[in-house]
Amino acid sequence: MNDAVSSSTASAIAPDGASIAYTLYAAPLRDGAPARSRIALIHSLALDRSFWNGVVPLLTPHADVLTYDCRGHGQSAKVKMTYTAELFASDLASLLDHVNWPRAVIAGCSMGGCVAQAFAGVYPDRARALAVIDSTAWYGPSAPKDWRERAATAVTKGLAALSAFQATRWVSDGFRDAHSEIVRAHMDVFLANDVDCYRSTCEMLGDADLRHYQASIRMPMSVIVGEEDYAAPVAMSEQIQKAVPGATLSVLPNVRHLTPIECPAVIAEKILELVARAPGI
Repeated sequence: MNDAVSSSTASAIAPDGASIAYTLYAAPLRDGAPARSRIALIHSLALDRSFWNGVVPLLTPHADVLTYDCRGHGQSAKVKMTYTAELFASDLASLLDHVNWPRAVIAGCSMGGCVAQAFAGVYPDRARALAVIDSTAWYGPSAPKDWRERAATAVTKGLAALSAFQATRWVSDGFRDAHSEIVRAHMDVFLANDVDCYRSTCEMLGDADLRHYQASIRMPMSVIVGEEDYAAPVAMSEQIQKAVPGATLSVLPNVRHLTPIECPAVIAEKILELVARAPGI
């Protein structure tokens, strides 16, 4: 991390009273220095802000960065209720208010990519640009059933019953063998989830259809996906890129679903390229 950048960890309160835990990486304001860009990062399902540990140090020399735990995840409130992508977007809007960020470049992976799209749809003036990573606008007609079946497995058999399934989807076999300690750390986060909140989040993803926002998205957008992603296949990213005017698509070779874990340097580079395209601060 840049020596001038410090990190602070705290919680913000969403409008319904839920606490949202976050870490802010920021450089001190200096007279005459240009304002730094601001990037908010949204993690994948059943993980937490540590998801971005490989990416953040590559961004902070160039921008202030905000990571946080979505509600029902990590150190944020374990609220048992119906979740929607728009509710998660509202949490992010409240968090940006809390840290006094009127706008930011928003980047989300998998579930986070769904939240990012909802944020751009509901709060278009607050998203300078959008990075949608390993994600989709709609999982398809069988999604409500498929996601509820996954949630039912977690409820009836425990999250450990999904661990092998998750690990093979998250990253390629070669990465998993070479970096078992990284995969283990994320698996520990996965296994520590509140099962009821996991079920609510699975239901949210199964029901989510964000396609109606696409025609109105006007900020720069970068769509990024792993070539071997079979959780959110390349075709889902192609649909987003084709539907959003001016969106770009990058297909990363030889990687699977969670590219910020498997190739953080590439993801950081793509996000910084997007920052350079974004208007204003």
